[in-house]
Amino acid sequence: MKKSVVLLFFSFVFVFFCLTLNVYASSDYVIFMDSNFIRKGPSTNYDKLGLENVGSVYNLLDSNVIADERKNGSCDAGWYKIDYDGTTGYVCSEYVTPVIAPEEEKTEPTTACEAEMKEAGFPASYWSGLCSLKQAHPNWEFKAVITGLDWTSAVNSFTSCGDSLLQTSNSEWIDTSCSYKEGGFVSVNQEAVAYYLDPRNFFSERYIFQFEDNRYNSALEAHYADIARVIVDGADFYKYHYNLGYDISKDIVEGGKTYNVSPTHLASRMYQELGTGTRLQNLYKGNFAGEISYAPVNEDGTHYYDFRGYYNFYNIGVSGYCVTGGGGATYCGLKKAISLGWNSVNKAIVGGATFLYDDYISIGQYTSYLERFNVVPTNSSSLYMHYYMANMQAPSSEASTAYNAYKELGLLDSAFVFYIPVYNNMNASIDNSPSGPVDDGGSSSSPSSSAIGTIVTSAGYKISGDTIKGISPKTSVETIKGNLEAIAGTGNVKVQAAETYVGTGSKITITNSSETKTLTVLVYGDTSGDGEIGALDLLQVQKNILGASSLTGVYKEAADTSRDGVIGALDLLQMQKEILGAGKINQS
Repeated sequence: MKKSVVLLFFSFVFVFFCLTLNVYASSDYVIFMDSNFIRKGPSTNYDKLGLENVGSVYNLLDSNVIADERKNGSCDAGWYKIDYDGTTGYVCSEYVTPVIAPEEEKTEPTTACEAEMKEAGFPASYWSGLCSLKQAHPNWEFKAVITGLDWTSAVNSFTSCGDSLLQTSNSEWIDTSCSYKEGGFVSVNQEAVAYYLDPRNFFSERYIFQFEDNRYNSALEAHYADIARVIVDGADFYKYHYNLGYDISKDIVEGGKTYNVSPTHLASRMYQELGTGTRLQNLYKGNFAGEISYAPVNEDGTHYYDFRGYYNFYNIGVSGYCVTGGGGATYCGLKKAISLGWNSVNKAIVGGATFLYDDYISIGQYTSYLERFNVVPTNSSSLYMHYYMANMQAPSSEASTAYNAYKELGLLDSAFVFYIPVYNNMNASIDNSPSGPVDDGGSSSSPSSSAIGTIVTSAGYKISGDTIKGISPKTSVETIKGNLEAIAGTGNVKVQAAETYVGTGSKITITNSSETKTLTVLVYGDTSGDGEIGALDLLQVQKNILGASSLTGVYKEAADTSRDGVIGALDLLQMQKEILGAGKINQS
């Protein structure tokens, strides 16, 4: 049964502190860290019961992790069994945080690892989670950042209106006293800030990487080129330049090595800031010239701006205050690029590495967590300020991106160093008055007043009649739903897909303030509808050419990758290149 969210902040498994107004001491539950599906059984073979968003909370029926039945890489970490509104459901343990009813807190180490963690400066509430990770990955090293800061003061300092944002439908986390909104993001209260600020909520194999040292790691030097390519490969900003014959992953590696920044961090930050679609294409294509009606009047008294030849791959300068204050992402981002002299792709990517090192890493903000939450003791003049992004979920999102790349390349057992903050008085209650927790009732934001077509194009996709295009292969349901809801409003987009990925034939229903429209997905090259381009699609196109079977409707259109009106050898060749990694099918 879904509960009003009441957070217990904890060491990963057994030792917890009550940090909220109400206490459910006898209940075990999970909190969703990412949007994810609930299934009828512990594998992706089972039907979906529903899709839950960040901040959703459900009771655990079993605190033990249940092994994945398929063991095919879809959820190797195993599944949690939950009460999904009266129905037994299963959620992949990688995307949720378990909260187990507290036991008596340890005061002295009982294992060699716990003694090591105590010696390193970590309090007892950190030991269990860190030692669980250390047991699985002996080469990992954990270092404590002793902030000397009072926990409650730190939480309150990050809870100013508009400074801490989330995309969430959990009304218990929304700051109802603050009307600030930016896209699909809303300002949140102390309870939400406390959750994301507490390092102990992220002691899992996936999310620990928000504490990874973002300086260049010589142990990974031989792998950085592959890591960067794996991270950015599915994004339009990479594919756009790759199709022009330019591989930007080389610039990522160059910038990292030259300026002592991890290429993993650079690639993850670009992926986080620009997304996978084309919504921010003006920042990375280098070809924008035109009217920006809401931007300030320029030197010649018009709103016409010629930004051709300038690039910004990190969204630097695109702050909420600049965007909402007038100008928008194109104006704010490219004006910043001009001021920094980023008049080539290489300069923009390598220059971003310089910016990150000089403005953050060199002054002690050398993890994604610290770039979001400046609690570095030596930065007294900018304490609690000088953060890269207002989105509180960004560090865990970047951590997930890095984890996926390391896992795919078999690098999880490399020698990583993690710097994890420690605060004083972390068992103090968080006062979230005057409103306190309320029943969220599955609330959602108001539908956008924009036309359906505008919502689609603003999210970075294409619309043609009742068809939605411009979607890359292997785009997850969560990704496209999140991109569209950032414009349409949370809860106003429904996605029906046969698989984890959105594929040809999938249905996307969008609601605005005046109508509801269902669009059919078309991914060029994906004739099977599973969201991927592979051997099955190649076989189907071959059979269609030979007359052994016939593709129809949107599946036939997906087979015409060359878009010349004929399904033939050229389409087969383009699909083969995509499968072999020798080329990319244009989805735009």
